[in-house]
Amino acid sequence: MPMERTKEMTSVGADWDKFYTAEISSKLPFFSREGRLYDCLFAQQLTRELLKQLFKTADTLRAVTQKKAGADFVSGLLSHKRGMLYFVQPSTRTFLSFLNACHILGVKTSEIRDTSTSSEVKGETPEDTVRTFSSYVDLIIMRHPAPGFVEKAAWLMNRTGRPVPIINGGSGKDQHPTQALLDMYTLYRSFNGEPDGKKIVMVGDLKRGRTVRSLSYLMKNYKNVNLAFVSPKEFKMEPDILEFLNKHSIPYTETEDFSSVMREADAIYMTRIQDEHDKAGESKKVDYSPYYFKKEHLKIIKKSCVIMHPLPRRHEIEPEVDTDPRAMYWRQERNGMWARAALISHIFGVDLKIKP
Repeated sequence: MPMERTKEMTSVGADWDKFYTAEISSKLPFFSREGRLYDCLFAQQLTRELLKQLFKTADTLRAVTQKKAGADFVSGLLSHKRGMLYFVQPSTRTFLSFLNACHILGVKTSEIRDTSTSSEVKGETPEDTVRTFSSYVDLIIMRHPAPGFVEKAAWLMNRTGRPVPIINGGSGKDQHPTQALLDMYTLYRSFNGEPDGKKIVMVGDLKRGRTVRSLSYLMKNYKNVNLAFVSPKEFKMEPDILEFLNKHSIPYTETEDFSSVMREADAIYMTRIQDEHDKAGESKKVDYSPYYFKKEHLKIIKKSCVIMHPLPRRHEIEPEVDTDPRAMYWRQERNGMWARAALISHIFGVDLKIKP
């Protein structure tokens, strides 16, 4: 890293508390270098132009790796890099898609999925644990239950003499930028292009669902998108997201009546109840059944409507819906691997080498 950049990193945001509470827009340059993302922490970092580039790279990766020669070429692009998957919150899809995204590009991986196996049980701080990783790897992918911790880790690393990129694989209830990336990639492929002019309905526990929060942030990149938030009153979308939408003049409606918006939806994004965030068993007091998508609803929605879900699901989508061609959640799951591989290739600057 050039000396000038090192000085800049140590002088910007010297006080973590002040940095953390600053507007996200003012922080973004701190996590970028040479016109590229360095750390991927917030959905707000994903511009329309960048999303389009990443989607193109993901599509190309899917195509060229179908043949051995192409897969061997791609797996050599980052074979000199090592990555750490630090997932101290339960995960199946995010962990496996990142793991396989690394493997597609040739990144050698290590993992910690339980802090009881690390020196944190000896009293080491999580911050020191992350700094330890940087002694051995070139990329850290993190999933952590504490809001803001992934950002703090990136902030700390960028102020050291040996920073490494950090990707947010899910942080508390606040951000899940790569889920938003793969969700938008799914919409992009489903609509054969940008989702301009589409109505997107988000259903369920919106208050505590970081996937719908992050996807909402991406709507500022598109024209004439209309959102409908469907939830029980106890789990309405948080005010900060509504303020963001108002600021960017993105129209939205809120309702407890799923049927009132179902017919006009171009995409329906279902979510489960997030009872792992309960403090006193409050989820059990809410009747969640009105926010289920049932087989009978397939006759009501548009023939072109797509049904999405970040998974895992419980009862909010009946299994009988799975065979309908509009059910995109299994494809959405697979899209995550390609979208994340595209992101990693972008961060390391090898995406331009991936050609049809």
